[in-house]
Amino acid sequence: MRGDIISIDVGVLFKEFYGDSARTYPVGEVSIEAKRLIKVTEESLYKGVEKVLAGGRLSDISNAIQSHVEAAGFAVVRDFVGHGIGRQMHEEPQIPNFGPPLRGVKLEEGMALAIEPMVNAGGYETELMPDGWTAVTKDGRISAHFEHTVAVTSGGPDILSKL
Repeated sequence: MRGDIISIDVGVLFKEFYGDSARTYPVGEVSIEAKRLIKVTEESLYKGVEKVLAGGRLSDISNAIQSHVEAAGFAVVRDFVGHGIGRQMHEEPQIPNFGPPLRGVKLEEGMALAIEPMVNAGGYETELMPDGWTAVTKDGRISAHFEHTVAVTSGGPDILSKL
């Protein structure tokens, strides 16, 4: 419906390996808040990607996302997280989009991670609809979602899901 925003999350299986990517799009003309939410959510994805560094810590990604989102006055969803990805769509480690830096798994060259901030205009709480799949915000406010599959390399992050 015009004025809404929609998130599309796509997974791909190619030669026995998975990829995962998501984007949020405006439907027609949207509110200033919706435009800002989409922009901040996408920016937070890239803030997280910048921390995909061999020798870094998993929570450095989480903290970069949370810091950017909360500085803009939005909330990071806590019920859904990013994840490792490879021969399975969802692998360890789980990658929360919140938390303190310098904790968690040490990132190693060759790891592939699905970094996926989900950001709400209101509170961070979500709930599942009766279909068991559709997630909505508990307060009924809008939410945005962006995701890339990123490889940890010696030369820094390599975004594998770029168009």
